[in-house]
Amino acid sequence: MRSFAQRCGSQTPAREAALQRTARLIEASGVDLVRFAWCDLHGVLRGKALVARAAARAMQDGVGMVSTLLLKDTSDRTAYSVFEPGGTSDLPGFECASNLVLLADPASYRQLPWSPGTGWVQCQPWFQHGEPVELDTRRVLQHALERLTQRGMAMVCGLEVELHIYKIEDARLDPVQAAWPGEPPRVSMIHPGYNLLAEGWYDMAEAPLRIVQHTAQALGLPLLSLEIELGPSQVEAVFEATDALTAADNMVLFRSAVRQALRRAGYHATFMCRPPLPNIMSSGWHLHQSLVDLHSGRNLFMRETPAAHSTPADAQHTLSAPGEHYLAGLLEHARGMTVFCTPTVNGFGRFRPNALAPQSVLWGRDNRGAMLRVVGACGDAATRIENRSGEPAANPYLYLASQIHAGLDGMDRQLQAPPATNAPYQGTGTQLPTSLSQALDALLANRVLVDAFGPTFVHYLARIKRQEQTRYEQADDKDEFQRREYFSRF
Repeated sequence: MRSFAQRCGSQTPAREAALQRTARLIEASGVDLVRFAWCDLHGVLRGKALVARAAARAMQDGVGMVSTLLLKDTSDRTAYSVFEPGGTSDLPGFECASNLVLLADPASYRQLPWSPGTGWVQCQPWFQHGEPVELDTRRVLQHALERLTQRGMAMVCGLEVELHIYKIEDARLDPVQAAWPGEPPRVSMIHPGYNLLAEGWYDMAEAPLRIVQHTAQALGLPLLSLEIELGPSQVEAVFEATDALTAADNMVLFRSAVRQALRRAGYHATFMCRPPLPNIMSSGWHLHQSLVDLHSGRNLFMRETPAAHSTPADAQHTLSAPGEHYLAGLLEHARGMTVFCTPTVNGFGRFRPNALAPQSVLWGRDNRGAMLRVVGACGDAATRIENRSGEPAANPYLYLASQIHAGLDGMDRQLQAPPATNAPYQGTGTQLPTSLSQALDALLANRVLVDAFGPTFVHYLARIKRQEQTRYEQADDKDEFQRREYFSRF
């Protein structure tokens, strides 16, 4: 009998070789449990744990999972009426909480450093008849990257991710406290903040930061640095640039891994933008991006000399013509793609003046107050565009896909960027959405992005996020809503 991998056309010689390597690794290492994990709409890893003897077969035949897991909002409530006639009429294959199949990529296999005897493998969902689930966010990015490949280009991304780490004082696991969503832990700080890059504060926080370091390195993630951020108990992780799909995969795994490893040691890590605690500072996710020639690896944003008659305020003083068009595309679609960069109610509290976060659709040359920061110079192979509008809770696959679709539209239409700003908080430029509701409206009104992501996916996303927004609006205590909704989930 043909395996599921064969039936859906995934069983290639490379995959077969990876399967054999993974089987040998599992046997040689004494692993007795393998987690089959996939990334949901919200960028959170879910999955099943199989005993080792079942894992090899499951990598060929897949693992069943309930389809409603793709229909959950951030409280884990199903946003579609799957048991009512017509409740999923716009999403065929999801009616009655039917089964999907998780198919693993054996090449992604790792052994988890914080969980002895446990392996991990990355999966994507498929329909039982062998068709891919197009709502899968990793597949959404893969489709966007195919657009680049067809043009002989690839995307390179570097990640700067801020997060908060706290010491757990009370895990709040008394059954009396059980709720939906549950009570988050009571915590204390690992450093007092307000002293950026302070070596003394780093030393105070070294114990949990060592866990982050060793976890990331043991998983093969390209961690470059760990830094003390300005806010109390806030830190930043910086990663080496990689291809876009690897960067997104790394972000998903990093968030999940450090949360698990730290919790075992009595710490709570959160990628929630603005934890509902006194005196906090917002966390951002700064996405550095460039396009490269697929064959030569040459940075397509770099130019050798400034354009004739240009000034430092002109994009083509620093960026190539394709780089300027890409930059202009990001500006053109900034409002429409905001929900992919900042997808939670909580994240919009970050867009404040003089907070090293954007308020308006502007770009600047090495300007950390602008939404888009152009970094580099003529002849600099590391020339790139930094998007500073993202929150650390964003789904990486959607965040990166939105950049590609917006940038390519700018390149196709040869859009021109306006002059750079030197005053990002002076009220000039179009304002970014100030709420999740506004961001959803902007996306639905953006025909280019709706067509690029596909109307089915956009309306699916909007329906689930509208449910989150409605519950927030109906909450009597808005801070309590965010505390329960995001502090432990992200």
